[in-house]
Amino acid sequence: MIGLTLLAVALPCAAQTATPAPASRFAGWASVIVAGDWRSHTEPIQAFDNARRDLVAGFLKAGFSRADMYDATLRPDVPDPVTAAAAVEAIAATTARATRGCLIYFTSHGAPEGMVFGPNRQISPTMMAQLVRNWCPDRPTVLVVSACFSGIFVDGLAAPNRMIITAARRDRTSFGCGADATYPYFDGCIIDSLPTASDFIALANATRACVKRREEAEALTPGSEPQVSIGSTMQFLLPTLRFTPQAPPGGPPVAVAAATARPAG
Repeated sequence: MIGLTLLAVALPCAAQTATPAPASRFAGWASVIVAGDWRSHTEPIQAFDNARRDLVAGFLKAGFSRADMYDATLRPDVPDPVTAAAAVEAIAATTARATRGCLIYFTSHGAPEGMVFGPNRQISPTMMAQLVRNWCPDRPTVLVVSACFSGIFVDGLAAPNRMIITAARRDRTSFGCGADATYPYFDGCIIDSLPTASDFIALANATRACVKRREEAEALTPGSEPQVSIGSTMQFLLPTLRFTPQAPPGGPPVAVAAATARPAG
């Protein structure tokens, strides 16, 4: 009898169900994360691919869907390598399938003329602007270009429906692509800031502060000065596009874990 009484008391608790998680604000958004290079000036490195891997994980936790995400490395020394042309086609297919918005993130080397995009390929600002117009013409779009001199892309990409974040000014290098670096510094700061950022504006601000702190701590000059451009429509929309809340990761911040600094461009 006592056992039956205890069971009756316990049942209501066992029958309770967890409150469903709110729908992500990024449902129906396409997301793209591509590592465009795999080399330092003298040897293969892992920094860009490490960033791609952990950016994928970070943006999935922030609310992006794996079903609508495309990620790739363009390094040729892997099984079944992805060519630049194949990546462009896959991005087009992803953005054609998920049409509510776009997140496009490239991490690579850069030069004053453009960004490395696979072996012996480079995307110029004019080419980038045309690709983005084809992929995400009128929908809300966030573009992140992590490379030296990546500020060259801001003017050609700027539009009311776009937010653009670059790792450096148009005339500055960024840092962190040596063989001993876990990530390029800018990517590491994005990864480190994502768990506690509420939205893309907060993420951009936290990342810029993180990069500045690290460069000053390591006496790296001139500073890369990451750039942010927000179109008029996106200024009103971005505060409503909140990331899925996350618990801060344990252990030391990812963005301060790498060793000797080298320019990422």
